[in-house]
Amino acid sequence: MKYTLDHLDSLNLNDFLINSAKEYSNRPVLGFVGEKPMTYSEFYDEVNKLTYHLHEHGVKKFDKVAIWSQNKPNWAVAFFSIIKLGAVAVPILPDFSIKEINNILKHSESKVLFISSALYRKIDKETIDAVATIILLKDFTMRISTDEGLEKGDQFEAFCKEHSKDISQFQNELVCPDDLASIIYTSGTTGSSKGVMLTHKNLVANTIQAKAMFDVRPEYRLVSVLPMSHTFEFTLGTLLVIMSGASNYYLEKPPTAQVLLPALKSIRPQVMLTVPLIIEKIYKSKIRPELTGTPVKAFIYNRIPPLRRLMNLIAGKKLMATFGGEMIFFGVGGAKLDAETEKFLKEAHFPYAIGYGLTETSPLLAGTDANGTVLGTIGPCALGVDLKIINLDKETGLGEIVVKGPNIMKGYYKNDEKTAEVFTHDGYFKTGDTGAFDKKGNLFVKGRIKTMILGASGENIYPEEIEAQINRSDWVLESLVSQVKGQLVARIHINYEVADKYWQDVKDSASKAEKNMEQFLNDFKNNINKELNRFSKISSIIEQKDEFIKTPTKKIKRFLYEEEDEKNK
Repeated sequence: MKYTLDHLDSLNLNDFLINSAKEYSNRPVLGFVGEKPMTYSEFYDEVNKLTYHLHEHGVKKFDKVAIWSQNKPNWAVAFFSIIKLGAVAVPILPDFSIKEINNILKHSESKVLFISSALYRKIDKETIDAVATIILLKDFTMRISTDEGLEKGDQFEAFCKEHSKDISQFQNELVCPDDLASIIYTSGTTGSSKGVMLTHKNLVANTIQAKAMFDVRPEYRLVSVLPMSHTFEFTLGTLLVIMSGASNYYLEKPPTAQVLLPALKSIRPQVMLTVPLIIEKIYKSKIRPELTGTPVKAFIYNRIPPLRRLMNLIAGKKLMATFGGEMIFFGVGGAKLDAETEKFLKEAHFPYAIGYGLTETSPLLAGTDANGTVLGTIGPCALGVDLKIINLDKETGLGEIVVKGPNIMKGYYKNDEKTAEVFTHDGYFKTGDTGAFDKKGNLFVKGRIKTMILGASGENIYPEEIEAQINRSDWVLESLVSQVKGQLVARIHINYEVADKYWQDVKDSASKAEKNMEQFLNDFKNNINKELNRFSKISSIIEQKDEFIKTPTKKIKRFLYEEEDEKNK
């Protein structure tokens, strides 16, 4: 079926699955890499059985049901079973601590918790007290919360056999487009989580908007590396896949090179969704050293553009082969892509595209397919999105990005005050990002308003730009710039492999590195300051010995380090 935004008042998320189960019944939909995937017909049957199972155990319309798990096909079965009843799914990121989990369960008033076997070991008495029922995603084994702890409930398969006739005849309550479908608790980079309320209409609209931007076809295969509980992966990697009759494959282990590379070779995906850090690491640790590994190569690459483009094109063919050789759309979202990495991807003719959005916008607001990318920009606004720039700075041409559209959230759960804060008086959602349009209508995003630093003379300083400059160095894996006592301070996480090679003439290279680190940091600061404008210069650099703590979309949790800097003032 061809969906358009004109259908929004008559569609809910269940319709995607119902229609696809009819149209693509024997096609694969979801599965683990290396295993036989479920067909659309099998997936639909599992959803119907679990829907009845939940109904018979007291879950009704508008109840909250949480899902805390790594990616797996049964994650999606649980989600669609929840919303088929008209209940509200509460996806929780697998990296959240048990304390955060318990707070979310209480705040959302979730009655049931779906959980993976790996995370089940982490629950405590507070978790058991917070929900009435816990269900293992592996086989939908049920545990009932009691005063004494957890007791076994009905065995799913036995229950389904006993009630097969009832399942086939069960009619759930009417689900309306404006009904709440999901509450997503953001991890963010600014501290406390907020429950983003997304309706069926919000998620249906954004799936249609994504389809208009990039036409996923039934024969397309995806390999998933981002958590399904994040809207970027869920809307584009699950809802769009199911609406389009395509298939997605999950990894049973974290996506390390040893796990991911064989999976890519096996599945040969046409589509992948990722965050900047993943492709930036590939370019910085694998590709760039090959291109600039000798003085001659470095001179050619950095000084002779035609030859650099040729070198990038050759490297791009190898990169394409690494990803299975059939990539059509390599979607990057969740954070800003490093300019040097993007330049490589463009010159390598690698089919990347950048999307922009937030959890509150379901998430996609702007973007393009791989044929429409323009360096340094996101692309045009998504279909049906009214995006404008307010509070424009006449000198810079930048202002805050605000949006209206059918994909904009209903609000924050139980937080009317915070909801009111993020909408303008005329109903536009304030993204908190600064940006502008180029002459062709492509959006580019400068940075977060909350991370912007006000310079001594009133200049707007965007730490992301300074970090991008710092991160270009082979010596640096990651960096974070903040303001301490009115001065710009950079934390840098050193690439110790590069450091060890530099000091390899000394037997105890670690000791040598330690002795020379202070001098290195000072020299690095002086060199980087030569490339920065007057008001963006770094006053000091701190060695960040441990990897930065990040959100699931691999953005550094700035607030943690800003709080630490405040204490150390």
